[in-house]
Amino acid sequence: MSNETAIHIKKVELRRDRFQLGPLSLEVPKGYVTAIVGPNGSGKSSTFRMLLDLIKPDKGELSVLGHSIADQKDIDWKNKIGYVPELFGSHENKLRASDKTDFVQKWYPNWDVNLYREILRMFEVDDSIRLGKMSKGTRRKYEFALVLAHHPELLLLDEPSSGFDPLAWRSMMSFLHNYMNAGERTILMASHIVDEVKRLADYIVFMSQGRILGMYEKDELLSSWHMFYVNGRELEGRDVRSIPGQCVVEDAGCGNLRIITRQALETERWLEQASIEIMGRQALDLDDILAVLIQQDRQHIRA
Repeated sequence: MSNETAIHIKKVELRRDRFQLGPLSLEVPKGYVTAIVGPNGSGKSSTFRMLLDLIKPDKGELSVLGHSIADQKDIDWKNKIGYVPELFGSHENKLRASDKTDFVQKWYPNWDVNLYREILRMFEVDDSIRLGKMSKGTRRKYEFALVLAHHPELLLLDEPSSGFDPLAWRSMMSFLHNYMNAGERTILMASHIVDEVKRLADYIVFMSQGRILGMYEKDELLSSWHMFYVNGRELEGRDVRSIPGQCVVEDAGCGNLRIITRQALETERWLEQASIEIMGRQALDLDDILAVLIQQDRQHIRA
């Protein structure tokens, strides 16, 4: 992981009548793509809004690109951030996209009109249309052009491809890859699209019910979480808790057991040394890993 930190979150809490976020602690490395994965209502969007100083945490410390969000005298860091929310407010619906662009570009001294037009052409977006007349996907494409045109150092993307067709999705993925190749830039994104996370992310943060369940390097995560199938009779009399990294041991039917582990190589060695035949194995996908982590978190809370 990079020695430099783009986002620092320390013991942050946000309390609402029916929801509590945190305490959250997270270090987002500079120069990488970090994806937050979790069910709806996990607190992903609230976390983004706190990072943008749109809502205030009740406790804790937040800093972005080395600047404390609590320091209201220093707001220049906001010019270095691009944010695409999951949902857009209706208050701009009567505004033409070009009029919004004219207003927004005045705030950014390094506004790149050529890049803005390039992205609009790539997505086939006409910015003379009123924002309220745009489809969800078209509005998101326009906001991408608007956000990226000032060359932000940090991109915050909340469900970036929501409403995109497959062709636009591929164009967006390619553009974001090129964006990251241009220098020390950072992306923090929240996404439900497994393939999107796999293709873009370097690090993955799992989140549920306002808490962070863990942060992992993507390639290591996907190579280490596996499911093994073994003959249940061969495990009789053995303490399954001694299986390295085991998270779940459950009945798979027909006398077989399913072992879910976060240490695939160590588990395989343990089974071989115990002369237990591996009848099948399968790498877990992100959705499966998240489900196991949520189950473990609930068990921990109950305990």
